[in-house]
Amino acid sequence: MTLSYMPGFGNDFETESLPGALPQGQNSPQRAPYGLYAEQLSGSPFTAPRGTNERSWLYRIRPSVKHSGRYKRVALPAWKSAPHVEEHTLALGQLRWDPVPYPSIPTTFLAGMRTVTTAGDVHTQVGMASHVYVATADMVDEFFFNADAELLIVPQEGRLEVATELGIMEVSPKEICVIPRGMIFRVRLPDGKARGYVCENYGAKFTLPDRGPIGANCLANPRDFKTPVAWYEDKDCECRLIVKWCGEFHETTLQASPLDVVAWHGNYAPYKYDLTTYSPVGAILFDHPDPSIFTVLTAPSGEEGTANIDFVIFPERWMVAEHSFRPPWYHRNIMSEFMGLICGQYDAKEEGFVPGGMSLHNMMLPHGPDAAGFEKASRADLKPVKLTDTMAFMFETRFPQHLTRFAAELETLQDNYIDCWEPLKKRFDGTIEGNWD
Repeated sequence: MTLSYMPGFGNDFETESLPGALPQGQNSPQRAPYGLYAEQLSGSPFTAPRGTNERSWLYRIRPSVKHSGRYKRVALPAWKSAPHVEEHTLALGQLRWDPVPYPSIPTTFLAGMRTVTTAGDVHTQVGMASHVYVATADMVDEFFFNADAELLIVPQEGRLEVATELGIMEVSPKEICVIPRGMIFRVRLPDGKARGYVCENYGAKFTLPDRGPIGANCLANPRDFKTPVAWYEDKDCECRLIVKWCGEFHETTLQASPLDVVAWHGNYAPYKYDLTTYSPVGAILFDHPDPSIFTVLTAPSGEEGTANIDFVIFPERWMVAEHSFRPPWYHRNIMSEFMGLICGQYDAKEEGFVPGGMSLHNMMLPHGPDAAGFEKASRADLKPVKLTDTMAFMFETRFPQHLTRFAAELETLQDNYIDCWEPLKKRFDGTIEGNWD
């Protein structure tokens, strides 16, 4: 069971897993019900404006200071943070990869994180990193929180059971979840293995984009975002807690599970969203709108209208425009685009871009439909057609995305990707009709 949630708009929810566990009218009573400890988790400065102030009150079996101890440094060598510019031999260009293969040994969600790009600076809380995860083992008595960023998780294959301090979310392909900065969680694999993508957002939190002239409906609707109900684990055992802080990893040993929040209320919470509930808008007469009409979530920067990150999807939808080239047009962009395919085909790249794959088109590098896609779209009978069984997405950022050595040397890198545009030929012949032979 979940509660509706609207990211970035100050909702306040309450949920309890035992009757009467939530104090009424007082956040921090002298003695909380059930002998619990009252604790506030703040996701914004105390003096942030009311509409952006985020915090939750947690009523837990042990305070967080009991879920902490002496830390030691540990290594997760495949997880990189910006600024991170590695030497490798791969030159600038349009890049595409087949799916990252699963490891041959048991690998958890954390150990299976592989950084593809980094952008900005984790120390000043601007920018992002894009990762893929390939996991084949549950996190057992192992927990994690990220002090650097919130995590947007996009499963591509296999479900995830994401147990957080505030409750459990089961997240399937075509769904996403967001884990706030500082929230403790663990990941188990109901299907035995899982692969997907992660956007690590160092900057301002994800929120719903303004709709402007679209008005009050369509795009991602607030009622479809869900946050978990209270759930707790009263378990005494030796556990590991791993923390990411300023790009480094630290570990401490606990004597009990930190997922011991019996009740909570507030607006700083994890949430999930079913991408198939996105209500797309588009051209219903002619021409091709900008892809910004497919923005699900945005993390704003200090410059209005220029995002730290936009999370954009390309879902099932009707194509009805007349006299128009319907696939995405050729373009160069001030933003940098990391793209992945969850399922099906992407209409601008019907060959070569496969589910689980990914592509990178950095700022101002030209890209667009391959030659086969251009030919098909240019000659198609423009009857209404529905794109089905497809879900692609994009992490788009104002910053250049620097490639990691892992990505540059990945065996699934498609050396021939650039060749998909080679058959495009000159059609100009001085006549208004052009040469379409």
